Amino acid sequence: MKKVFFRSLTLFFALSLLWACNNNDDNDPDPIVISDPDIIDLAIANNDLSVLLEALVQADLVATLQGNGPYTVFAPTNDAFETFLIENNYVSVLEIPLDVLSQVLLNHVVSGENFSSGLSTGYISSLSTAGAGGNNLSLFIDTTDGVSINGVADVVNADNDATNGVVHIVDEVIGLPNIVDHATANSDLSSLVSALTDGGNTTFTDLLSDTEVDFTVFAPVNSAFDAFSNPNGNALDNILSNHVIVNTAAASTALTNSYLNTEGTNVDGDKLSIYVNTDNGVTLNGVSTVAVADIIATNGIIHAVDAVIDIPTVVSFALADPNFSTLVSALTELTPATDFAGILSRTAGGNGDGIDPDFTVFAPTNDAFAALTSIPEESVLTPILLHHVVSGANIRTEDLNKPGNTPATTLEGDDITITFPPTDPNIADITDGTQNTGGIIDVNIQAGNGVIHVLNAVLIPDTNN
Repeated sequence: MKKVFFRSLTLFFALSLLWACNNNDDNDPDPIVISDPDIIDLAIANNDLSVLLEALVQADLVATLQGNGPYTVFAPTNDAFETFLIENNYVSVLEIPLDVLSQVLLNHVVSGENFSSGLSTGYISSLSTAGAGGNNLSLFIDTTDGVSINGVADVVNADNDATNGVVHIVDEVIGLPNIVDHATANSDLSSLVSALTDGGNTTFTDLLSDTEVDFTVFAPVNSAFDAFSNPNGNALDNILSNHVIVNTAAASTALTNSYLNTEGTNVDGDKLSIYVNTDNGVTLNGVSTVAVADIIATNGIIHAVDAVIDIPTVVSFALADPNFSTLVSALTELTPATDFAGILSRTAGGNGDGIDPDFTVFAPTNDAFAALTSIPEESVLTPILLHHVVSGANIRTEDLNKPGNTPATTLEGDDITITFPPTDPNIADITDGTQNTGGIIDVNIQAGNGVIHVLNAVLIPDTNN
């Protein structure tokens, strides 16, 4: 009750001062001039910002905008608020839930004093914490023709200087943007938006407008689409899905060298993996780099990327993950007589050699190779490498006997055996053709043409059979 009373009292004084500033009679011809006005003083002195002032009082934000700041405020006119209220089925700002009203208003406020001459096309953070994970929402500023914000509001009266910041008057209320709103606002993502909605497709816009789920979206910029030729003829919907991670809003600072699951799938419906590397910026599958990070929406985070991320093969992950650099060397320059890269890049059929996707690859790390006395010469190394590949079967951990042993025949000809429960700390134990046991330490790195399981030892075939 006290809080409502003080809000009403503040509003009464504010509106009284507004009336006094604009209704002087003939006996008092000199208008009241507020020397050194702060942001609230500017709002009081402008008839066209009376609804904004009422909203600020209702949301208990007057004291905030009377503080030292400095702040940049994009101040909606009365007409802007009238449109906003009608579109959201409210009669007045007093009907808007306080938490919503507060976040909407704070989404018009930016820390720092940003005059129009200092604004440039790009993203800045508002004071609204309605972003996914409690992050501050991003505002997209477009200065190609005047100043517009999030593609919805234009500055109609700029650079109203205050003692604690600057006010730019805008013609629309800036709502709380979801991922789709941000994508459509940025002209450099127009090719992505076109691809997402091609032929009236609403799958992606419906998905990415869901406010009950958080998303991380790696969004290719227009130049990325211009450069992408889809060399493998993959379905565009699946390629686009491979840029979307569901149930997590991952800021760039939270990303580490790791694998995540995307909404893209292989032919069996298994979720594709994506490899994130943060050694030098953020790269994805070794082919795409984050150019603009941390575009914060209410339901997730967008990272704009400089290349389209195609459906990966098992070779894609081997090349992208620095933990497999020795394996890549073994598969290429150390075994030139066998086109391992070409074989493991196959996405359909074979060459009459009986080696067909889907592949299950057991990939030794650099440390696993380092544990060998030495890396063998080609005639010995080639069958060793073949002993790490199962052809024609995408064997994930859920396909294995638990508990129990699961045998599988490798391209070399010998069986390997995967055993649950494992020896600690392995995820599973694996026995090679010589009956030596190693450990699987990471599982289900899913490519379009197969799956990788990571090993802490090199598998050796039985050369005596």
